Amino acid sequence: MKRIGIAGFLHESNTFSPLPTTRREFEQTSLTKGEDLVKRWDGSHHELGGFLDGAKAADFSAIPLMATYAVPGGTIRSEDFESLADEMIDVLKFSLPLDGLLIALHGATVAEKFPDADGELTSRVRQVLGNGVPIIATLDLHANVSRKMIANTDALVAYRSNPHLDQRDRGLEASRLMSLTLQDKLSPVQACETPPLLINITKQNTNKAPASYLYQDLEAVLQWPRIVSASVAMGFYYSDVEEMGASFLAVADRDFALASKAAKWMARRAWERRADYVGDAFLTEDAVSHVGTASRLPVVLMDVGDNIGGGSPGDSTIIFAEVLRQQITNGLVVLYDPQGVSSCIEAGVGREITLKVGAKTDRQHGNPIEVTGKIKTISDGIFVENKVRHGGWAVNDQGLTAVLETTEKHTIVLTSRRMAPFSIEQLLSLGIKPELKSIIIVKGVIAPRAAYEPIAGQIITVDTAGSTSANPANFHYQSRRVPLYPLELEVKY
Repeated sequence: MKRIGIAGFLHESNTFSPLPTTRREFEQTSLTKGEDLVKRWDGSHHELGGFLDGAKAADFSAIPLMATYAVPGGTIRSEDFESLADEMIDVLKFSLPLDGLLIALHGATVAEKFPDADGELTSRVRQVLGNGVPIIATLDLHANVSRKMIANTDALVAYRSNPHLDQRDRGLEASRLMSLTLQDKLSPVQACETPPLLINITKQNTNKAPASYLYQDLEAVLQWPRIVSASVAMGFYYSDVEEMGASFLAVADRDFALASKAAKWMARRAWERRADYVGDAFLTEDAVSHVGTASRLPVVLMDVGDNIGGGSPGDSTIIFAEVLRQQITNGLVVLYDPQGVSSCIEAGVGREITLKVGAKTDRQHGNPIEVTGKIKTISDGIFVENKVRHGGWAVNDQGLTAVLETTEKHTIVLTSRRMAPFSIEQLLSLGIKPELKSIIIVKGVIAPRAAYEPIAGQIITVDTAGSTSANPANFHYQSRRVPLYPLELEVKY
């Protein structure tokens, strides 16, 4: 029976974030080896779950190596990247011989010494396995795909949905490609085309145009004879790296020219629609004022500048301050504020407390706001999501959590760990009924929609200031390729 290694190293690195990522963030979120990896991911909606289920279907032996993930944040410190990478390589060496490797990567991972950390990791893995052992990797839809990633893998398979609801399917796809390769029914060759194009985060909802056009083209390519896989990586412009921008990938059976033709065809089609991918979003004041005229509540405001899923701190008070200024009542906001949680725990459930909440990380995301409220709940912050949601997670831990209710009927949730709002269970587990609120501030853009669309009267995207601002022109880039549309308008492709 063929022995296939199963591994994962996932982090979306925002090089503009004030929060450096350390080994501690990986350990707190998920770091498993061997059978613990199987226990953690078997049957999950994540691509690692897809790898494991695919191994069973293909009747090869899955050898669990090491898988680790951290909540999106700043650049990974050098010593911590080396520690984790060395650990993965040691586990890989110990598990030899292997007939193949399935590895879950993000594609926008940045370490201090390695802007292309995914490429660096695949290079180290390739050195251990040699050229004759197939390596197939999955990528996040927001990958900045590099030449090094392509050179050191036999096939890359990126998610096709945002919100990311197809992660398990992509893991199954990677497993299927591995099985065919090991049976000598497939000899995968891949090509990648990188037009000088940025796709704005506000235009990345794959359920709607214009992003949906990218995936219609992808589906068309999959109908081409001998094309066995295709991917669109919309890129991550919060990572200031040379590879920043959109990528189009195709995998063919033994035919590089065909793979290249398919990748270029998808890229050219996207380039022809490039003006459609320029961002648009509401200003904060205008977005908040919609509450007064909304025909159906709650109004959900997506706080783009404080998108935790893109590496922001999760403690911006910019929108909440405007809610207070406009004297709107019955709002809901979740803020990362360990100090506030500690103060609430010290005071105790049922007590009234006055404290300053939010904006503890920096002043780029607003200023702390003084509130007075009754402490309704103290929770361990653990909640379970059983449905398919962005990220593929079931058990989630936002740390010790406190819930305040103010006299204006604002519900303020304070967490001691940053938690991207991919699951409505984050609120339901605290006894909150979000559908009864007038306005909900959500720290995300597209990813939370699968959770919030069922209860939202209206969803509005808000272009707030912050380390995940919607407009890439707000960032000072030093390493990106030039030119890139629309940062440069006179661009030829």
